[in-house]
Amino acid sequence: MRARLSDRIAAQRARREQNQRTRVRRTCLRRDGVRCEVVGVDGARRWLLNFCSNDYLGLSQHPQVLAALHAAASAGGTASHLVCGHAAEHAVLEQALCDWQQAPRALLFSSGYAANLAVLQALLGQGDVCVQDRRNHASLIDGARLAGCTLKRYPHGDADGAARQLGAHPHGAAVLATDAVFSMDGDIAPLRELAAVACTQDALLYVDDAHGAGVLGPDGCGSVAAAGLGVDQVPLRLVTFGKALGGVGAAVIGTDALVEHLLQTARAAIYTTAMPPAQAAATAAALAVVQSAEGDALRARLQENIARFRSGAARLGLPLLPSVTAIQPLPVGEDGAALALSRALESCGYWVGAIRPPTVPEGGARLRITLSASHADDQIDGLLAALAQAPEALTPRPRTGI
Repeated sequence: MRARLSDRIAAQRARREQNQRTRVRRTCLRRDGVRCEVVGVDGARRWLLNFCSNDYLGLSQHPQVLAALHAAASAGGTASHLVCGHAAEHAVLEQALCDWQQAPRALLFSSGYAANLAVLQALLGQGDVCVQDRRNHASLIDGARLAGCTLKRYPHGDADGAARQLGAHPHGAAVLATDAVFSMDGDIAPLRELAAVACTQDALLYVDDAHGAGVLGPDGCGSVAAAGLGVDQVPLRLVTFGKALGGVGAAVIGTDALVEHLLQTARAAIYTTAMPPAQAAATAAALAVVQSAEGDALRARLQENIARFRSGAARLGLPLLPSVTAIQPLPVGEDGAALALSRALESCGYWVGAIRPPTVPEGGARLRITLSASHADDQIDGLLAALAQAPEALTPRPRTGI
């Protein structure tokens, strides 16, 4: 007898509700810097200080970025890049990305998720292997599955584990793929060690630098540059525009041959409408800020805010994970406790997301606190004070078993 989708959906919904894993979408009505007017689950509106955004440098509301967005002549992409959708703004942005990343070619995508699907689908197939960090972003995992290759995952941050997995699959083509900054832990992949492994194992190293581009390395060039690596060691890297650059979309940047191959074969690039030219112009403006003296000042301010928060958390005995990036996870353990702590902070005026499985491993529920260059000292101190006042039952506990 055929299974009924309605029964399956109802059962999955019941399990989510029982396990306190139902996701709730919030509506942000207005933004003023790091202040957001948000509609609560009860329908009430209130202003919250945002400590869960990826707008690390505050560029989503930067005057130069907004001016470029409004000045663009076209709001729509009108067609795919290969038909008639590739506008002058797209060409300017791709060249600016190449200059910034010191790489020969760049190819735009509508999102980082689509880009990761495209890269792995275009490069790999049956008989090939993709070796990935166990805590890679879902898009990298899905990309390997879509490609039909063998997917192997090594222990988090373990370059030796990556070498063992590659060595166990000596036939076919191989891609070693990793996040640069891990979005739920905030730590940085051992890129130099992974580059050495890729070289030894004759694998292509592909780095997803969604959370490092704009904030790490010289001129905010990202994690690859911060590790002292270039296109010879990392032939392909992903830069997304929805984090430090304050916009939306992404680009894959690398060697001429690889990027040309993606242009010709990557389905997520060929069969989709180009991003709006206005968005490309806004991203180019954000990129100019990132590489300016103002960008240096914003990155310095972000580092000051990270240090202030971590120092205050240490005084309170809060068991933050060992992150030096804007992503500061506070492990709680149980899903219900993470939700309750998030709600307690919201009642004090702070918006901090509770992250639960399957986004993180079982037993690894946490608050994912993110900092921005736009946060003021008193706002950070206020969040710390609110954490200190949380009920004893909600005091974050050290991470176990993840």
